[in-house]
Amino acid sequence: MFTGIIEATGKLEKIVKEGTNVHFTFSCPFTNELKIDQSMAHNGCCLTVVEISEDKYVVTAINETLEKTNLGLLEVGSLVNLERCMVMNGRLDGHIVQGHVDKTGEVVSIENIDGSYFLTFSFQEDGAFTTVPQGSITVNGISLTVAESKENQFSVALIPYTWEHTNMKNLKVGSKVNLEFDIIGKYIAKLLKK
Repeated sequence: MFTGIIEATGKLEKIVKEGTNVHFTFSCPFTNELKIDQSMAHNGCCLTVVEISEDKYVVTAINETLEKTNLGLLEVGSLVNLERCMVMNGRLDGHIVQGHVDKTGEVVSIENIDGSYFLTFSFQEDGAFTTVPQGSITVNGISLTVAESKENQFSVALIPYTWEHTNMKNLKVGSKVNLEFDIIGKYIAKLLKK
């Protein structure tokens, strides 16, 4: 379980393919605090730490993960948003994030509005996922508030801190992002389909 509050960005140091699996080696500011078997969100996708060596650690993504997320598009040098799983004796600063990416979306527009940023994303709608104004959405692991919601599209507004301390500043129109829709909204959508 995560909150969508990004701790740091990690840098992709190495990619090793093994069958349909991909082993990613990352470096990050808190590698020395990690443990083998620990869950950590990478652009919002929960992956397990399988190896630690000095200031680097390894996680493995299986084919299903690579098909549903933007992790398969990463290149050496790419930055990902990182969040360790939440500690149950602390505040829930973002919203309930499972680390289970629902689908990818695409950046439609990025506007700099005198220091803050307004980003619009599109996604393929299939009736199972929806957004609502002032509802929660997770984009590349970041807990955000939906500013505008349309069919197959939503927008968010970012404060300068979020822009500077996440990989959002590296996005361009057409970039793929990982989306995790609000868990409560997903349950409601499923119930309404019945």
